[in-house]
Amino acid sequence: MGERVPGRTNVAGGRVRLASPTTALVLGALALFSLFAEFPLEIALHQFSSSSSDLLQAATWVVFGLSFTAVGVVVARREPGNPMGWLLIAATLAIQLSSDAAAYARLDYQFRHGVLPLGRVAVLLSPAWSYGFLIVPLIVLLFPDGRLGSRWRWPLRAYLAVFVVFVVGTLSVAVAAFSLRVPVDGGGNLVGLSHPSGANAWFGPVQVAGYVSFVLLAIVAVIYQVRSYRRASGEHRQQLKWLSSGAAACVVVLVITIAWSDAPAWIGNLFPLALAGLPIALGVAILRYRLYEIDRLISRTLSYAILTALLVGTFIGLIALTTNTLDISSRVGVAASTLAAAALFNPLRKRIQRVVDRRFNRARYDAEATVAAFTARLRDAVEIDAIRADLLDVVNRAVQPTHASIWIKQ
Repeated sequence: MGERVPGRTNVAGGRVRLASPTTALVLGALALFSLFAEFPLEIALHQFSSSSSDLLQAATWVVFGLSFTAVGVVVARREPGNPMGWLLIAATLAIQLSSDAAAYARLDYQFRHGVLPLGRVAVLLSPAWSYGFLIVPLIVLLFPDGRLGSRWRWPLRAYLAVFVVFVVGTLSVAVAAFSLRVPVDGGGNLVGLSHPSGANAWFGPVQVAGYVSFVLLAIVAVIYQVRSYRRASGEHRQQLKWLSSGAAACVVVLVITIAWSDAPAWIGNLFPLALAGLPIALGVAILRYRLYEIDRLISRTLSYAILTALLVGTFIGLIALTTNTLDISSRVGVAASTLAAAALFNPLRKRIQRVVDRRFNRARYDAEATVAAFTARLRDAVEIDAIRADLLDVVNRAVQPTHASIWIKQ
């Protein structure tokens, strides 16, 4: 029997393995495209509604989408058989496609009178955000290796059945909304989804069952991981600490958002940032405690996520400053903000990468420091034997090979 290589796309018996690194890259690219597609949609809506809050909200959801997508793609490429990576990608795809669809549906039906193409597709996708949130408890439950005992089979099948009926119900409400002149409200939410009536009245109890199942599974997932933490030791225990920190941030901000009914707008914008802490905590656990041995990939993920968050914040802040405070033309303000963000990209990237490597990828940081020190000494070296001995010492400390030798042509 031949050896099976994990992560390869195999054709056996006429079946193609879909859970492959290539699939992860394709889905990740789609998620990134949907992530950044929201900005032109929000700018287009801004021209009609004269509202700047949506841009800030879109920027916070970019941070969420980047964290889920980056960690999900890395895990799915490295461990295609582990469902955690695919669930992270699916969650961000559902939430971000819903956000894009809601903005597009508003632009089409509220301001363009339904003449834009794919308007009905946007209406169908607008409630997909709920699918993404229904996935999140599964991510917590399946951490770290995606495996559960046989006793979880029927509870998970029941949750999947509720999930499928929930999706069918939202699609049914969306189809019924096609008969309305404007099927979405001012926030891009599907009309009739909160209080289904008529032929879709059956979806009301299903909707409640879906939300109750979400809360129950979230509680069960937390209890399960707490019990795992009490039994775990060493590396696994430290990984669960990172998971609990990310989950705690999500729960605290969610409770504040729900309980504080008249909270200011910035409180609502904290929720996607807190939600982004969950995959980041998972990524730190993978990186710091070598769960999948992908230190360098995760360090790049963390650095680019931080870099993107800083550049997005700078971009939005400069747009607000130039267009609102300085009363400059919106096109000039956007152009100036884009140039400023582009100028800051490389200096910020180098600085952030160095800080991340120093904290989480220490081997690479120490290797670079060793090579830099050798380069400085090499400028003043004249003795060939001393250079050869110093070079061998640097190579051994930087890359730790099993054998190293130097041949110098006479």
